[in-house]
Amino acid sequence: MQKTPPPSTVIAHETVNPQKQRKGLTRMFHAFGYSLAGLRTGWAETAFRQEALAALVLVPASFWVGRHWTEVAVLALVVVLVLVVELLNTAVESAIDRIGPEWHDLSKRAKDVGSAAVLLSLVLCVCVWSAALWARLS
Repeated sequence: MQKTPPPSTVIAHETVNPQKQRKGLTRMFHAFGYSLAGLRTGWAETAFRQEALAALVLVPASFWVGRHWTEVAVLALVVVLVLVVELLNTAVESAIDRIGPEWHDLSKRAKDVGSAAVLLSLVLCVCVWSAALWARLS
Protein backbone atom coordinates (compact mmCIF):
# COMPACT_ATOMS: atom_id res chain seq x y z
CA MET A 1 0.00 0.00 0.00
CA GLN A 2 1.36 3.38 -1.03
CA LYS A 3 1.45 6.19 1.50
CA THR A 4 0.03 9.52 0.46
CA PRO A 5 1.62 12.68 1.82
CA PRO A 6 -0.33 14.77 4.31
CA PRO A 7 -2.66 17.32 2.67
CA SER A 8 -0.48 20.22 3.84
CA THR A 9 2.37 19.07 1.59
CA VAL A 10 0.28 18.56 -1.54
CA ILE A 11 0.23 21.64 -3.78
CA ALA A 12 -2.09 21.78 -6.74
CA HIS A 13 -0.35 23.64 -9.54
CA GLU A 14 -3.56 25.43 -10.51
CA THR A 15 -3.86 27.09 -7.11
CA VAL A 16 -0.28 28.34 -6.82
CA ASN A 17 -0.02 32.12 -6.93
CA PRO A 18 1.73 33.02 -10.21
CA GLN A 19 3.24 36.09 -8.51
CA LYS A 20 5.50 33.75 -6.49
CA GLN A 21 7.13 32.53 -9.70
CA ARG A 22 7.83 35.98 -11.17
CA LYS A 23 11.21 37.66 -10.82
CA GLY A 24 12.68 41.14 -11.20
CA LEU A 25 10.79 43.93 -12.92
CA THR A 26 7.92 41.66 -13.93
CA ARG A 27 7.28 40.87 -10.26
CA MET A 28 7.48 44.56 -9.34
CA PHE A 29 5.11 45.53 -12.16
CA HIS A 30 2.50 42.98 -11.10
CA ALA A 31 2.94 43.85 -7.42
CA PHE A 32 2.25 47.49 -8.28
CA GLY A 33 -0.97 46.43 -10.00
CA TYR A 34 -2.02 44.45 -6.92
CA SER A 35 -1.30 47.50 -4.77
CA LEU A 36 -3.50 49.67 -6.97
CA ALA A 37 -6.24 47.04 -6.71
CA GLY A 38 -5.88 47.24 -2.93
CA LEU A 39 -6.25 51.01 -3.01
CA ARG A 40 -9.38 50.65 -5.17
CA THR A 41 -10.75 48.16 -2.64
CA GLY A 42 -9.93 50.57 0.19
CA TRP A 43 -11.66 53.39 -1.68
CA ALA A 44 -14.86 51.32 -1.59
CA GLU A 45 -14.80 51.66 2.21
CA THR A 46 -16.47 54.84 3.48
CA ALA A 47 -13.99 55.38 6.33
CA PHE A 48 -10.98 55.12 4.01
CA ARG A 49 -12.59 57.49 1.50
CA GLN A 50 -13.23 60.09 4.23
CA GLU A 51 -9.68 59.79 5.56
CA ALA A 52 -8.20 59.95 2.04
CA LEU A 53 -10.14 63.13 1.29
CA ALA A 54 -8.92 64.62 4.58
CA ALA A 55 -5.38 63.63 3.56
CA LEU A 56 -5.78 65.56 0.30
CA VAL A 57 -6.21 68.66 2.45
CA LEU A 58 -3.86 67.87 5.33
CA VAL A 59 -0.76 66.73 3.44
CA PRO A 60 -0.49 69.97 1.43
CA ALA A 61 -1.38 71.93 4.60
CA SER A 62 1.58 70.32 6.36
CA PHE A 63 3.86 72.50 4.20
CA TRP A 64 2.26 75.61 5.68
CA VAL A 65 1.96 74.39 9.27
CA GLY A 66 5.41 72.85 9.53
CA ARG A 67 8.27 75.27 10.10
CA HIS A 68 11.04 72.85 9.18
CA TRP A 69 11.20 69.87 6.84
CA THR A 70 11.09 67.48 9.81
CA GLU A 71 7.84 69.02 11.04
CA VAL A 72 6.35 68.81 7.55
CA ALA A 73 7.43 65.17 7.32
CA VAL A 74 5.92 64.25 10.71
CA LEU A 75 2.63 66.02 9.93
CA ALA A 76 2.35 64.23 6.57
CA LEU A 77 3.50 60.93 8.10
CA VAL A 78 0.76 60.79 10.75
CA VAL A 79 -1.87 61.47 8.08
CA VAL A 80 -0.55 58.69 5.85
CA LEU A 81 -0.29 56.42 8.91
CA VAL A 82 -4.06 56.72 9.40
CA LEU A 83 -4.60 55.56 5.80
CA VAL A 84 -2.21 52.63 6.22
CA VAL A 85 -3.85 51.47 9.45
CA GLU A 86 -7.31 51.81 7.88
CA LEU A 87 -6.23 49.61 4.96
CA LEU A 88 -4.83 47.00 7.35
CA ASN A 89 -8.06 47.09 9.37
CA THR A 90 -10.02 46.53 6.15
CA ALA A 91 -7.77 43.56 5.35
CA VAL A 92 -8.39 42.03 8.80
CA GLU A 93 -12.14 42.51 8.49
CA SER A 94 -12.18 40.98 5.00
CA ALA A 95 -10.20 37.95 6.14
CA ILE A 96 -12.51 37.44 9.12
CA ASP A 97 -15.60 37.81 6.93
CA ARG A 98 -14.21 35.22 4.51
CA ILE A 99 -14.02 32.67 7.32
CA GLY A 100 -17.75 32.87 7.88
CA PRO A 101 -20.67 35.12 8.81
CA GLU A 102 -21.40 33.46 12.14
CA TRP A 103 -20.50 35.29 15.33
CA HIS A 104 -17.33 34.11 17.07
CA ASP A 105 -15.50 35.67 20.01
CA LEU A 106 -12.10 35.54 18.27
CA SER A 107 -13.53 37.16 15.13
CA LYS A 108 -14.99 39.94 17.26
CA ARG A 109 -11.69 40.40 19.08
CA ALA A 110 -9.74 40.63 15.80
CA LYS A 111 -12.14 43.22 14.38
CA ASP A 112 -12.16 45.19 17.65
CA VAL A 113 -8.36 45.27 17.79
CA GLY A 114 -8.21 46.48 14.19
CA SER A 115 -10.72 49.19 15.00
CA ALA A 116 -8.70 50.18 18.09
CA ALA A 117 -5.59 50.51 15.92
CA VAL A 118 -7.46 52.92 13.64
CA LEU A 119 -8.65 54.89 16.67
CA LEU A 120 -5.12 55.17 18.07
CA SER A 121 -3.75 56.35 14.72
CA LEU A 122 -6.50 58.98 14.53
CA VAL A 123 -5.80 60.15 18.11
CA LEU A 124 -2.08 60.40 17.30
CA CYS A 125 -2.85 62.36 14.15
CA VAL A 126 -5.14 64.80 15.97
CA CYS A 127 -2.63 65.30 18.80
CA VAL A 128 0.33 65.93 16.48
CA TRP A 129 -1.67 68.32 14.29
CA SER A 130 -3.10 70.14 17.35
CA ALA A 131 0.38 70.63 18.79
CA ALA A 132 1.75 71.84 15.46
CA LEU A 133 -1.14 74.26 14.93
CA TRP A 134 -0.77 75.54 18.50
CA ALA A 135 2.94 76.20 17.91
CA ARG A 136 2.27 77.83 14.54
CA LEU A 137 -0.57 80.09 15.66
CA SER A 138 0.76 81.15 19.06
